[in-house]
Amino acid sequence: MGIGIGTDGSASNNNLDMFQEMDTAAKLHKVKRLDPTVLDAGQALALATRIGAEAIGLGEQIGSLETGKKADLIIIDTHKPHLTPLYDPVSHLIYAASGSDVRDVIIEGRPVVRDRAILTFSLEPIFDSVADLARQIASC
Repeated sequence: MGIGIGTDGSASNNNLDMFQEMDTAAKLHKVKRLDPTVLDAGQALALATRIGAEAIGLGEQIGSLETGKKADLIIIDTHKPHLTPLYDPVSHLIYAASGSDVRDVIIEGRPVVRDRAILTFSLEPIFDSVADLARQIASC
């Protein structure tokens, strides 16, 4: 078993932004070692994708774009001030991009988000359910 970069949910850090997790992991290692070359952007991306999939025993199914693996993709909108100019795409993903820059999501070859709109379900009933649960918890 190896290591990877991931998030275990909002209960531990109030965030599910994998871009922020990759950024934090890369920067923490640089500070710890006092070496700006430790855990470069490519290594951080690999830990969140290919190596991360291997770490959880799913390297044969996910983690890289290869024939026979599940085709999960995201498309980043790089036409934003904080992503301009774009010199190194991998470095930008790790150190400048965030989850809010994701424009499209394709899971197992099926579009589930297009132009930031969820295609597979409606958020409103979920928001309503969460609000109801929050009221119940608050009244305890």
